[in-house]
Amino acid sequence: MTRSVLITGGSGGIGRACVERFAREEDWTVWFTYRNGRARAEELVRELALTGRAKVEAFPFAQGDWEEHELLLGRLPGPVDVLVNNAAVGSKTVEHYTEGPGHEKASAFFQINAVGPLWLTEQLLPGMLERGFGKIINISSVGGGIFQFPGFHPADGMSKAALTYLTRHLAADLAHSPVDVFALCPGAVDTTMFQASTLDKLSSEERAALSARLPKGRMITSAEIAEQVRWLAGEHSTPLHGAVIDASMGLGVHPGLLTGADVDSGRN
Repeated sequence: MTRSVLITGGSGGIGRACVERFAREEDWTVWFTYRNGRARAEELVRELALTGRAKVEAFPFAQGDWEEHELLLGRLPGPVDVLVNNAAVGSKTVEHYTEGPGHEKASAFFQINAVGPLWLTEQLLPGMLERGFGKIINISSVGGGIFQFPGFHPADGMSKAALTYLTRHLAADLAHSPVDVFALCPGAVDTTMFQASTLDKLSSEERAALSARLPKGRMITSAEIAEQVRWLAGEHSTPLHGAVIDASMGLGVHPGLLTGADVDSGRN
């Protein structure tokens, strides 16, 4: 049976990896959104079209703007079986969406990272319930979703915590329904968001030292997270309904590996 998946923020990072992962299978129709990455999105669609497997389409979308939400729902060619709420801003990338003072940045975090996924879920959930199938996968973060890290904007972690709350709340409401809800909380993933918030401030030596301190001595790849998303979209994930999953490779249980400059990664 062919299923459809909608991935928000699919032109780069984890979202792009998710698009590529679902597109490897012929029985998926893949739709994804982009905000500022139109050229990247169009190039990705062209690349995947050459594979001749899944049908892939991209749609512009400013998450957290109600008019944009209504436009997106009107543009989608059909019903959505799996929703991956991936689009988000981080402590540095939020500056791409507002140049205003601090209170505007705080509002942007919640509007994009929490309110947007809430609206999109509320818009698509009725159709899932009517058709008797659905998976909602919220991409949160180890920062806010699992633990708290100094040095990041407080509203960054607060908005990610709100997304994990939304996951649990929906899971309680949908306990007897055919729709499953999950939150996936990645750790230090090698994406432009993590580069902007953390890596760009470091010298090459400091970056190498940071990577060595992280669990397994490396950053997580976007493709690794995409594999977890694909599994959650499958038939065997239902027992994890309502789970907030620490996908940080151990950083969530040992946050000092990121925050402690003098940690010996070989013994800790």
